[in-house]
Amino acid sequence: MSRWLFSSRSLRVVSVVVFERGICFHCLRGNVLPISCNRGLRSNWIQSNCFHSQILALQKTEEKKTRLSLANEGTASGLSSKNGMERNFITPVRAMNDFFLKPSDLELLRKTRRRSPYESEPPITVYWLKDVEAKALEVWGSQEALDRERKKKTEELKRYQQCKKKTEWPILVIECILIYLLDIFSVKRVLKDMRKEPTNWSPQGGLMEGSGKVVLTAILINGSNFLFKLVAWLYTGSHSMFSECLHSLADTANQLILAYGIHKSSQQSNPDHPYGYSNMRYVASLVSGVGIFCVGAGLSVYHGITGIFNPDPIGSFYWAFFILGGSLVSESATLLMAINSLRKGATNADMPFWEYVKRGQDPSVNVVLLEDLAAVVGVVVAGSCMAVASHLDSPLPDAVGSLLIGVVLGAVASFIIYSNSAALVGRSIPLSSIHQINSELERDLMIRAVHDVKGIDMGSGLVRYKAEVDFDGRELTRSYLDKQDLEMMLEEVRKMKNINEMEAFLLKHGENIVDLLGAEIDRIENALRKKHPEVRHCDLELL
Repeated sequence: MSRWLFSSRSLRVVSVVVFERGICFHCLRGNVLPISCNRGLRSNWIQSNCFHSQILALQKTEEKKTRLSLANEGTASGLSSKNGMERNFITPVRAMNDFFLKPSDLELLRKTRRRSPYESEPPITVYWLKDVEAKALEVWGSQEALDRERKKKTEELKRYQQCKKKTEWPILVIECILIYLLDIFSVKRVLKDMRKEPTNWSPQGGLMEGSGKVVLTAILINGSNFLFKLVAWLYTGSHSMFSECLHSLADTANQLILAYGIHKSSQQSNPDHPYGYSNMRYVASLVSGVGIFCVGAGLSVYHGITGIFNPDPIGSFYWAFFILGGSLVSESATLLMAINSLRKGATNADMPFWEYVKRGQDPSVNVVLLEDLAAVVGVVVAGSCMAVASHLDSPLPDAVGSLLIGVVLGAVASFIIYSNSAALVGRSIPLSSIHQINSELERDLMIRAVHDVKGIDMGSGLVRYKAEVDFDGRELTRSYLDKQDLEMMLEEVRKMKNINEMEAFLLKHGENIVDLLGAEIDRIENALRKKHPEVRHCDLELL
């Protein structure tokens, strides 16, 4: 009597147990191994279990040999194809820049169309990396020649970067410009096969709009106030007027720094700064706060202390009062401009006014607001102290006024430094905004859950949102199948005769499902940006 105990198609192992006259034979790949067996039920049961153990051991041995064989084949294949990169794609621009090929060299190579990495864009043309590598070796003759050309281009790039910093040698500058223009022309030849990252985002305006107009107006007014106060201080010798003169000078200098920050923050991103310069507003505001604290508050307090311990006789404050009155009107005008600009920003951000100011959502206008508020308070303090000093004919109230102005400037500077440093460290967006974005994502049919959410304020009203997303694979597959002819797919499956045909079928549809997954992520990100335009960078990572 014979019985099949094990059969494996992949290992092509067939084990047969033959019991004949008390002898047990094990047949494996044509080899017959005799195994003695005693008669009797118990001995047969023991022998059968021992025989099963031998079969399992042989099965494991065969599987291990097969895995080692496949691993060796994979290693050899990987070494011959540069670690398995032969299936990788490469864009025309990269092929030209990395392998120094011409457009005519790429014409005869295999190419295909792949989904664009940018939303709402047509597919891009790509080549197989192994074909481009082979073409580069054909063009350049050898790997050594290609490496020499790469080394040459690297040296030229270093020289170009140096000439951007040092323009002392005209010949070097002209050479660098020519290299740069040649690179531009080579890239423009294949612009139809690729596109740059879209830069159609708008920060909080440049110098001629929004915050920039407020800052430029403040520069003109504070610069004029500084000149008038300087004349008044030289005429009267008042300590309070000196503090106000320093205050206007500090405000003018700081607002020039703010103007530079606004101009820099409106620049588009580049390879050196892929997320742009939006944080420059916070940097400029932080420097401005430090300047107010050191120059404005420090010198005002110092001058006030000097006036207390070394008082000077006071003069006439007649013209000083007129200048302070004009300064009060002009400072109040810029203060109202700043308030209106911030109120508009708070309305757009759906935040209370003071919360908007406290968070420093628009740091440049925030600084103008606080500086002008301190200026109005300072003018009132200076005028009051000067009036008391003139009435009592004593320099002491005037020196105390300088101290009070220094304290006001110090408090304003401290708040500016605190709010902007918190923003530069990386501040989260309001929790309500995060919950709103999360709920919108979780309502999508393709998403089961959202985890590890981070929403970072990048400055200039821009937000970076990152989340781990649990995608519903069944819904994704169902969405793919809804677009297919299932009858035709079933017919393809029925016609399959071997594993290779099944593998090709699964690979084709598996790659299509992965492409669909990318398209679904793009769709979700686009919908999120439409509802929340402030979300500049949206990173959805799959669990």
